[in-house]
Amino acid sequence: MQGVQRRRCSNDAVGLDLSTATATTSSSAATASLSIDEAEPAEARIQRLISEHPVIIFSRSSCCMCHVMKKLLGTIGVHPTVIELDDDEIRSLGDGASTPSAFIGGSPVGGLDSLFALHLSGRLIPMLVAVGALYNHPIPS
Repeated sequence: MQGVQRRRCSNDAVGLDLSTATATTSSSAATASLSIDEAEPAEARIQRLISEHPVIIFSRSSCCMCHVMKKLLGTIGVHPTVIELDDDEIRSLGDGASTPSAFIGGSPVGGLDSLFALHLSGRLIPMLVAVGALYNHPIPS
């Protein structure tokens, strides 16, 4: 991608500069799935990304809770779209948004505590299977 500003990203993480509509990635597959329209406002871009990806995490590279959320999903077998944001971009997520902020099937899950609560209650895996983020996984009855 020409004119892309590079950011340090963890494995399969995408650094997306919402104010200038540039993206960086450590995975070539993630680049193809992120379409950027420079005229699109940041809020609309975030909503579009949420609706286009079955599991998406808005994260900060320096956040230990973000790292734990990514590892939990990776351990289950899910490879979420991870978008690293700076503080100004986090405010574009909406009222009271913080990182990590996870969305499954376009619906807000919340932070790490909410994701763990879903997992411990046995509701996370069925949600992931329902949105197509997890295959061939037995759903507990």
